[in-house]
Amino acid sequence: MHYITAIGLIAALLTTLSFFPQAIKILKSKNTRDISLPMYIMFTTGLALWFLYGILTHDLPVIVSNAITVILAASILIMKIKYK
Repeated sequence: MHYITAIGLIAALLTTLSFFPQAIKILKSKNTRDISLPMYIMFTTGLALWFLYGILTHDLPVIVSNAITVILAASILIMKIKYK
């Protein structure tokens, strides 16, 4: 594996894992009051577009990180709407 790809995969792993604590906190507390709905809509849409970009450019770190992160962000978005 090329070192640049390895750097991208490590960066993807760290940024993706950063969403787990927030998702778990919301699942436990059912509290989404401090999360901005418009921001999460824009963010999740942006992630989906980055995922599409990764597919179109065959960029593995972009595909992997955004596939997982869009699922986590969409989960938080759904909980924001559900627990509003």
